Amino acid sequence: MPVTILSALRDPVLFGPSFPTVETWAPWEAFLAALFGLEMTPEQLALYRACTDRVDAPTLPARETWCIVGRRGGKSRVAALLGVFLACFRDYTPFLVAGEMGTVPIIAPDRKEARTVMRYILGFFQGSQLLTKMVLRSRADAIELNNRVVIEVHTASFKTVRGYTVVGAILDEIAYLPTDESANPDREILNALRPGMLTIPGALLIGISSPYARRGVLWDTYRVHYGQPSGVLVWKAPTRTMNPLVPQEVIDTGVAADPEKAGAEYLAEFRRDLAALIPPEVVERCVQVGRKELPPIPGVSYYAFVDPSGGSQDSMTLGIAHTEGERGILDRVLERRPPFSPESVVQEFASVLKEYRCVTVTGDRYGGEWPRERFAAHGIHYAIADRNKSDIYLAFVPAITSGRVELLDHPRLVAQLSGLDRRTARGGHDSVDHAPGAHDDLANVAAGALLAATVMTGGMGFFRYLENVARAAEAREQQAEPALSPSGVVVPLPARPADDPRLALLEEQERRVRARGGR
Repeated sequence: MPVTILSALRDPVLFGPSFPTVETWAPWEAFLAALFGLEMTPEQLALYRACTDRVDAPTLPARETWCIVGRRGGKSRVAALLGVFLACFRDYTPFLVAGEMGTVPIIAPDRKEARTVMRYILGFFQGSQLLTKMVLRSRADAIELNNRVVIEVHTASFKTVRGYTVVGAILDEIAYLPTDESANPDREILNALRPGMLTIPGALLIGISSPYARRGVLWDTYRVHYGQPSGVLVWKAPTRTMNPLVPQEVIDTGVAADPEKAGAEYLAEFRRDLAALIPPEVVERCVQVGRKELPPIPGVSYYAFVDPSGGSQDSMTLGIAHTEGERGILDRVLERRPPFSPESVVQEFASVLKEYRCVTVTGDRYGGEWPRERFAAHGIHYAIADRNKSDIYLAFVPAITSGRVELLDHPRLVAQLSGLDRRTARGGHDSVDHAPGAHDDLANVAAGALLAATVMTGGMGFFRYLENVARAAEAREQQAEPALSPSGVVVPLPARPADDPRLALLEEQERRVRARGGR
């Protein structure tokens, strides 16, 4: 008789030694029965209905499964089990041409996380003498089998999975997949994977993750397929539903400390307090296609922002911008990825700053006196920003959403701006940061440079427009004379036609300013 996933799970010469406490894994047996269209017990059917919001038990295997399960629920080990089962217990040779290999790629936010699943896979082979006989070659990131199948770790990039014949794919923690190559990394990875599965009957796509923000492929798949009869099985369950060994008090403590975070990590609920700061389509509209950088122009004032780094983990980045009328123009962004020598990068950045006649560069308080001393050694004054990174992003939103910003055609910059999260705390205060595992080094300097240019320039940039209108509104409220600029000169007030589309943005800006208690 053919080997099923459940019979293999219980077999003492296959996976049985890796799952010694059968009752602990009973919830996952219900999931596996549903996934492969196997007969289900009444208890399994009840759990299936609770975790899928479906009524009728499936009679055919699914072509895709998406497990939205809380942390420590056992999903990584089950994903590894599925990878080994697909690789070892199916014959793909009729569908492979000479020299072709079937591949089971394991994709995670980074290679280190992907190796968590790979370690479980290695453990399955090492724990079974029968499975060990199938291994031709084994490395830390790949296992080649004697049936023309290879299981291997892949980077989270749509470029690295193209061209493979995929017999099964494991996407680990897909809600957190970051990449600096595309504004829609999870979607692009799937678009690259699915064509490689078309020629393999029964090829299975396995997406596993605890939930995060209400966006991306995981959220979209949940909205479309959860509770709907289809070949896409969406299984959503809290941690303790799938792993009753996790102490309830740990979950209760987490919920009390941060309900939204614990709700996602343990209760499998998508977060309501997170939203994209800037929609990807808004960022794309501001990109000047084909413009990689702009050379310095005589007579133009430039403003620069730097994000320092020690050279071992984060990138060190530099952004330079200027204004033309009401538009902020991003002229240059530089990024040096680790590892690098901080001293060498400071020297390089100082040379570029001098090309644009920038004698001052603004940055945060990273590294204490070190950035100031090193830039000063090269004739550049390092000024501390008067806003933190989150406030810079929030102040940057009106300019980019109104289309008064011109961005460079830089994929990593576009991806980082599109990936920023706005988080609203219970007190109503908004903060902005990158998603877990992602980066915002380029986004930080681009927003910082554009903000510095539009606020500090003497021209009527968009931020200057907002500032002047706010002052005029305050003066009218107080029935006083128009406010003076810092230099003591009366600020010219711009016209405010009733149909000015910027008024809505002004009202939002004023609301946030007043919430912070000042300008």
